Amino acid sequence: MSKTFTEFSTNAILNVGDEQLLSKYTSSKPIGLYTFVWATSSPIKVIVDGIPLTLEPHQILSLTAIQYFQFVEGSDVIVYQFNREFYCIKDHDKEVGCAGLLFFGNEHIPIITLNTTEQQKFSILHEVFLDELETTDTIQAEMLRMLMARFIIKTTRLLKSSSEDTKPLKGSNDTLRHFNFLVETHYKQEHSVSFYAEKLNKSPKTLSNSFSKYQKSPLQIIHDRIVLETKRQLLYTDKSSKEIAYDIGFDDASHLSRLFKKQTSLTPSEFKKGSKLYV
Repeated sequence: MSKTFTEFSTNAILNVGDEQLLSKYTSSKPIGLYTFVWATSSPIKVIVDGIPLTLEPHQILSLTAIQYFQFVEGSDVIVYQFNREFYCIKDHDKEVGCAGLLFFGNEHIPIITLNTTEQQKFSILHEVFLDELETTDTIQAEMLRMLMARFIIKTTRLLKSSSEDTKPLKGSNDTLRHFNFLVETHYKQEHSVSFYAEKLNKSPKTLSNSFSKYQKSPLQIIHDRIVLETKRQLLYTDKSSKEIAYDIGFDDASHLSRLFKKQTSLTPSEFKKGSKLYV
């Protein structure tokens, strides 16, 4: 059983459910969404980037959208999945943002273990999640984002305080992870693939070849991040399109406007005007 929240104005998606959400991952492939897999009462077996893992009861696995994932077996699983438009569209402290410790800011597979006290706290938070998914009003999206931020803050704190060894990531996925982290760090100043390729000590062609099995090219990822930030500022600030363009590194606002329209089929002003109808 799963519940899905969608937001028309931003294309945000949040899925909350059980192992049925993972049942489509019968073979290893990019998971496609930021994902938390929570083993509640029994072990579950998964494969992450080619590494077989067994999550023991009361452990939570954190995954980025680009990681290769396969669900092998297990039951009594709680799953949270969301896209960038759901969570990353809001400003967060770097440690708990979309490049934070749980995601691209960590070079290990993050597994968080809940003690007895934390089990109760997380169970209560999950019940609030489920209740809020049934509450459809104009502030539902904001409330769900606040709940996800709380979940991420709590898991980040536990990860930082844990003394347990983590399992290192290995394989071709490392390039994708490092690239995404660099984009998150530099996208406001650097819009070309060549800049990131140089940072990774690769040629632009070699970097693009590294993404051949992934759904998006390096340039598409850069553009997606620029468009997401444009949406954020259109929704949550009073900046003009020209001011937003300058903040994201465009000398000419028309260049950002063309990119935004190509990605969304709307100009920035059309997006801002339309989003007000759904707030």
